[in-house]
Amino acid sequence: MTDAGTDQIAAPDRTCGEGPHDRLVLRNVTVIDGTGAAPYGPADILIEGNRITGIWETSSSASLTERPAAEGAVEMDLSGHYVLPGIVDSHGHIGNTQQAPNSEYVYKLWLGHGVTSVREVGAFNGLDWTVREAQRSDRGEIAAPRIHVYPAFRPGPAGSAPILTAQDAVVWVNDVAERGAKGVKFFAASPVTFSAALEELARLGLGSACHHDQRRASQVNALTSARWGLGSIEHWYGMPEAMFRDRTVQHVPAGYNHNYEPDRFAQGAHLWLQTAERGSKAWEQTLEEFLQLGTTLSPTFNIYIGSRDAARVRSSEWHEDFTAPVLWDFFQPSEENHGSYMGDWGTEQEVAWRHAYAKWMSFVNDYKNLGGRVTAGSDSGFIYKTFGFGIIEELELLREAGFQPLEVIRAATLHGAELMGIAEETGSVEPGKLADLMIVDEDPLANLKVLYGHGHLRLTDDGLHRVGGVKYTLRDGIVYDAHALREDVKHLVRSLKEAKEEGIPLHSHPE
Repeated sequence: MTDAGTDQIAAPDRTCGEGPHDRLVLRNVTVIDGTGAAPYGPADILIEGNRITGIWETSSSASLTERPAAEGAVEMDLSGHYVLPGIVDSHGHIGNTQQAPNSEYVYKLWLGHGVTSVREVGAFNGLDWTVREAQRSDRGEIAAPRIHVYPAFRPGPAGSAPILTAQDAVVWVNDVAERGAKGVKFFAASPVTFSAALEELARLGLGSACHHDQRRASQVNALTSARWGLGSIEHWYGMPEAMFRDRTVQHVPAGYNHNYEPDRFAQGAHLWLQTAERGSKAWEQTLEEFLQLGTTLSPTFNIYIGSRDAARVRSSEWHEDFTAPVLWDFFQPSEENHGSYMGDWGTEQEVAWRHAYAKWMSFVNDYKNLGGRVTAGSDSGFIYKTFGFGIIEELELLREAGFQPLEVIRAATLHGAELMGIAEETGSVEPGKLADLMIVDEDPLANLKVLYGHGHLRLTDDGLHRVGGVKYTLRDGIVYDAHALREDVKHLVRSLKEAKEEGIPLHSHPE
């Protein structure tokens, strides 16, 4: 099978970031380690090459008297700073040419927000192209997070054979596995091909994720696929249907057309309004079975919040400086672009979504409280969500759902790494793990807004200031100045806006 191809611009060779160093010492930090444990410090973290090799801390029974020697080491005095694991985005996309001027724009926004690993679900720029970018990132050739590629389960390029039988599914899975896929993203596969593909993925030790398209949900809801071994449920689709007891399919109004996105998204809220109530037998049974099956929820709350408040997402503070012109154009109401459905989005639609969010968030929080794994995913590039900023919004929305701040950080780090099968290497701040870290000079547990790239607005005795923003991102021991990465993006966006006014093509590398 050949690749579908892409005209997206691959990232240029890396020219930013320092290291990895033979010895790097982060001095006097407060550690939020990602496991759910309380912060501790001051501590010194020794990084040798790309790995954390030691952490020295003060406590009632220990001191920093035996701190790592400075001889031959690069030292960073980070008094007053917080060190966390790099964010693991469990649902990301490298935008296509309608969404991003180039891939570097996306990578710098990710790194600029502390994202060090991404599960790229879809590979919509083509599997081979996306795998090449992932491999270049693994080798440190480009400034990018580590990328785990999950191509969409669908026929290959135009003219290729459709996936109709179980054998077709097995052949397809083996093909993408040989080409470097780490897993597969499912949408509306038939029961026969879906179950066969999941069985083959399990045999190969690869991951799986599913957006349960509503056209198939009456045949395969989220619980059906979880029983077949599905790794993660994306968004909210398929879960309400698993709890239907007074109906077998969603009740939609006369004239409904699933392919007309304003209809589909408006009625999406009613799935939650039509399903079982919180605390009911169906609700509890569904949660318990997901838990027994080891299913992960990747809710991506942030991508749908425009459905409950369209004005909020249209006017987000960061659009002016960080949303590229092509992405802004893609966001505008249109029947052509996916997720651009808010051409006549009113009070009735928003109110239904506000009630749906309350129920959806309760389900996810209840699952977390039972011990179920929940991750943080962004799905940016759609519905007014800009890369990097979307994942920080997701952290805030997990907090709204009832997660305590330490639980939010764990969902965004260790739990994401567990889902991707890389928790032995990354996802927490511990000796022996890769140096995938983010460093901030504000306490994110007190206010998650300090992680946004445009900073948090704070009034002090000497005036109004922007504070926060990730200060440094370490990816495989390479130290990136996160502020400088974001400034690169701002410069690119300004340049592209000027070019658009002058009629110059908008796809280019940053200068």
